[in-house]
Formats: sequence, C-alpha cells, structure tokens
Amino acid sequence: MSQQLEVWQRGPLPEIIPMLQPVAHALLQAREEINDYMNDFPIELLWQRPAGMASTGFHLQHLSGVLDRVFTYARAEGLSEFQFAQLAEEGKDSAEGYTVADLVNRFNKQVDLALEQIKNTNESILTDYRGVGRAGLPSTVIGLLFHAAEHTMRHVGQLMVTVAVVKHNK
Repeated sequence: MSQQLEVWQRGPLPEIIPMLQPVAHALLQAREEINDYMNDFPIELLWQRPAGMASTGFHLQHLSGVLDRVFTYARAEGLSEFQFAQLAEEGKDSAEGYTVADLVNRFNKQVDLALEQIKNTNESILTDYRGVGRAGLPSTVIGLLFHAAEHTMRHVGQLMVTVAVVKHNK
C-alpha cells in the first residue's frame, strides 16, 4: 500500500453534503485498497476458497452487487432481473471466465455510480423510509447508504485476508 493519507484524512469531497462525506470517503478508500491489493493478482487463485471460506472472486462480485442493490433501495426502487441474476452468480465464474480486471472494473464503476447518487442526494430525504427487499424491511435513505459503506469496508477486509492467504498458499 502507498504511504499516502487515507481518503477521510484528505478533507471534504466537493459536491457531497457533510452528512454523506463518511459514506463517500469509505467507498473511495475501498476502491483504492481493492485496486492496490488486486494489482497483479493471479487469475488461477480467483476462485480458491481457503478453509472453505468465500473466494476472492466472490468478494469482488459481492462488493459490486451489494452497492448496486442497496443504492437501488435507497432510490426507493425494486431490484431488476439483471440484479437478481448477478446476485445468483455471486461466487461463480462466468461462462466466458472473468478476469481479475473484469471484477475490479465492475467494482470501480459501481463506486462511480454510488458517488454520483450520493452527490445527487438531497439532505431533506436522508430520514425518509425505504423498504428493503421483497419483505420491505424498514430502513431509511441514510441507513442504507451508511450500511453500504460499512458492508463494503467489511468485505474489503475479508478480501485482503483471503488474497493474502491464497497467495501465501500458492
């Protein structure tokens, strides 16, 4: 990892309201760490499941998928068939075979979309109710956005451990 300051230490991000700065900082930090950790990652290790735990490929798919799904709920929208298909695919390679770059780029694009949504989120709706999933579990816009950030960072940590273990066992 480079020795630069973490994203949150670099100051406020333009066009993002103060209440959502921590969400944006976490997503940008996650992107930096994932791009750094996945640089030159061997494709043959992508689907290895050390000790039966989730693979690196799963974490990369899940990171993108959760951001997409949770931000969809924050917009008060239901999931599309494509989103359900991606959810079902998590942990599995595609028929064509994903490259590491494919999965990292998917995450990078999802972070870009999330940041754009954050920039366009009006502070007045942060406490608005949002139903989650088919059951409509209760949440709020801010609850969903913060959950997306913390869930992302949790999986970044798991990804880092998985990457270290599979590389060590190579």
